[in-house]
Amino acid sequence: MGYMCGICGFVTKKNISLQFLRQMNDIMFHRGPDDSGAEIFNANNGYSVGMAQRRLSIVDLSLQGHQPMHANDDSVILVFNGEIYDYQDLKCKTKEYPYVSKCDTETIIGTYLKWGRISLNKWIEKIDGMFAFALYDKKIQTLYLVRDRIGKKPLYYWIDGYDIVFSSELKSIMVHPYFKKNINKKVIPRYLFQQYINAPDTIFDDVYQLEPGCILSYKIGGEINIQKYWDIYSEYKIGIQEMVSDYSEAKYILKKILKNAVSKRMIADVPLGTFLSGGYDSSLITALAQECSNTPINTFSIGVYDDNLDEAKYARKISEYLGTRHTEMYLDDKILFDMIEDIPKYFDQPFADSSQIPTMLVSKIAKEKITVALSGDGGDELFCGYSIYDQIRLAQKFDRIGGLLYFVGKLGIRNYRINELYPIQIKAVTENRDKRFKTQVGANGYQSVIHKMMKSESNYYEQKYDMEIDYIENNWQIKRMLLDMYTYLPGDILTKVDRSSMRYSLECRCPMLDTEVIRYSFRMSHYFKYNHGDKKHILKDIAYDYIPKEILERPKQGFSIPINNWLTGGLRHKVEEYADESFLKEQGIFEPQFVHKLIKQYLNVGDRGPATGNNYSRIVWPFFIFQQWYEYYVH
Repeated sequence: MGYMCGICGFVTKKNISLQFLRQMNDIMFHRGPDDSGAEIFNANNGYSVGMAQRRLSIVDLSLQGHQPMHANDDSVILVFNGEIYDYQDLKCKTKEYPYVSKCDTETIIGTYLKWGRISLNKWIEKIDGMFAFALYDKKIQTLYLVRDRIGKKPLYYWIDGYDIVFSSELKSIMVHPYFKKNINKKVIPRYLFQQYINAPDTIFDDVYQLEPGCILSYKIGGEINIQKYWDIYSEYKIGIQEMVSDYSEAKYILKKILKNAVSKRMIADVPLGTFLSGGYDSSLITALAQECSNTPINTFSIGVYDDNLDEAKYARKISEYLGTRHTEMYLDDKILFDMIEDIPKYFDQPFADSSQIPTMLVSKIAKEKITVALSGDGGDELFCGYSIYDQIRLAQKFDRIGGLLYFVGKLGIRNYRINELYPIQIKAVTENRDKRFKTQVGANGYQSVIHKMMKSESNYYEQKYDMEIDYIENNWQIKRMLLDMYTYLPGDILTKVDRSSMRYSLECRCPMLDTEVIRYSFRMSHYFKYNHGDKKHILKDIAYDYIPKEILERPKQGFSIPINNWLTGGLRHKVEEYADESFLKEQGIFEPQFVHKLIKQYLNVGDRGPATGNNYSRIVWPFFIFQQWYEYYVH
């Protein structure tokens, strides 16, 4: 079970060689160094179908798991990235299929032949796991691209007329001989604000990310159709119809589901461990993993030489208490700084969440001892853990006051009194009048600056997401949590974890994002998650069953990256190059005069200087990352 890897392929009428398909595949060597396969098949009407995979073997290390994998009657061909947790159960339910391997990949074919030709939704509903795969059905001349429910595994595709090219990473598509690197300019303001590009968009025109929980069907030579087989908001609406109001019952069942989620992710024929930051989520996952193991598990953390910011000391205490085999690495600015050059190479499109750097580093040290790592990702979104959720609660509480103050300002009464008499939170609520973005409070000043940075075009996307208005829910915290599950979780967190870990051929599994954990979280009273300001209340309570409260309970610090120091120090020369007016004019994306002046002022004074009055490293960093990516792939 389990093939963390890269997949790619195409359906085309063009003359694309097997040698080129292998080149597309091998550019993702880091995703799967253990094995590779590439094949091209003839289809109807002059089309050919190419499918390839790079393999990182986790369970069943034999050649029986080689891909592309063919059905026993050769009617179906599959390339697969991920793991199917219920594959043994699926084998029992599809006994009529003559399985020849012990791996989970083959169960996708077996279940498709039993259910998929009848109902795609019924087929995928049977599959529990994290996955991105391409399945070609010769009988009906149809290619299916499928992505898991929450978006753990990536899948990109390029539409070129009636041709389609797909891959786990954009770099495979970029090497295609007919691909033109036309920048998708309308997403750039949103990227600068959000620091990532959310599905279905990418940085290129006509290239898309398949959204989580979706199936793309392409009848060769015909139309492309996308259907959603699993939807977060739909699952939430189902969950609240069966609310669990008894806290003891909720804690007991959640603990049981979490332990099962951890246990089934520990199946591997290679060494396994956990990322241990010392926070509640990673500590709970580590404790459950240690409970499921007969021997000490491997744990990994990174620290910094600053006692006020260092969290490795807390992780060490938790490791000692649980009895794990712990590895830690202390980092200085130089080690972190040296990782910056890796960002465009392994992230493929602009991605400016600076925590990607420590995530890459902890993956690097983990890979020296293990091949599979468990992480605590998903706990904040599902159980109300981010500090922004405190701010959103206040925003909802003071929304009427904000509306009144906004109305007073509209009447012409001087607004300076609002700035003088009320805290910045009230000012942010006062400005928060757009019903589409109620839970995305604040940062309007940054939006205004980003707008001025762009060339004057009318088709830019909104910098904030307008989908939250579709969620019928009175509690703004819940609305924002749902929004984060659609956007920030797959677009930022899971992208960061996938690229950072696969850069070192390390598989990362996220028990918190188990389908049953997600579904049960939707059934809980929100009060169990946010209890009088105590975020992730029920998760903390479960963690205390394993680790003493006095070890776990401490202020959340987070891993601090000195972005402002880097931009105004070691990266200053490159930032100046990227903001050069002549270069910006040639590039044709940004407003040259405004951006040059903004960057010059920022570099002179840094964050909170009189020339800017704000933490404009928040804008300059994603600008730098974009230009670094542009220089690496386009210029």
